[in-house]
Amino acid sequence: MASTSAHRTDVGSSRMKSAAVTLSDDNQTLLVDIRKAMVTMKDIGVSLERQNKTQKVKELENEFVELVKTYENCANLSTAIDSVGNTYRPGEQLTDFKKLIDTEMAKVNRRSSSSSQAKQLLRQFKEAIWKVHNHGQPMPGEEQEDIVMTSTQSNLLNPVCPLSGKPVIELSEPVRSKDCKHIYERKAIMQYIMAKNGQPQCPMAGCPKTVTADRVVCDPLLRVEIEESRAMNEQTARPNIIEDFTEGSEAEDSD
Repeated sequence: MASTSAHRTDVGSSRMKSAAVTLSDDNQTLLVDIRKAMVTMKDIGVSLERQNKTQKVKELENEFVELVKTYENCANLSTAIDSVGNTYRPGEQLTDFKKLIDTEMAKVNRRSSSSSQAKQLLRQFKEAIWKVHNHGQPMPGEEQEDIVMTSTQSNLLNPVCPLSGKPVIELSEPVRSKDCKHIYERKAIMQYIMAKNGQPQCPMAGCPKTVTADRVVCDPLLRVEIEESRAMNEQTARPNIIEDFTEGSEAEDSD
């Protein structure tokens, strides 16, 4: 009897985990679409600012704020669904799955790390608009060193793989832990997991989470975030290239 009960528990857990993966994947697709919409809105905002259409820019910013809130809610829901799927164990009573997910969602909202990412996405939108007429100048309320720091900020949790030492934007097969969200080169993390007998601690300094082969994946959103970070790096590099060119021209003129 005990073995039958244990079997049912295992089957129920497996089905719930499979359903959670499907729901989480669907939600990831929505997150990707939202991030792409954010990029489009930022480009439109820059274009409107160049035309000095201030009121239109403000209206677009308000819409962007609402989209960021939606993105944050979706990101937290993905985390909640994944957590429920990973920890659920059926009991003797029928499970109220809505209550279960709502309870987990409340926990995620309290400890959410995506709120800081949401602020950063909004910050990047405002910075792109500000740069149109005030490039190199800090936005109101910021110091000069703040603009240098935020201009080079990445939406990626760790910009460098802790195992290969390569920048994440240069990884051939980037993957991300579903638990701690750190990013690695796939081959490097798989070799690390095998060498550490299957469930080692995340190789990122200070991270207490464990990593397992089935919880390290290349989710659709990761590719989008890498492309965003690569574009940000290119935009940051352009002013330096122009500056160096100008300095070289001035040097030639002085000769």
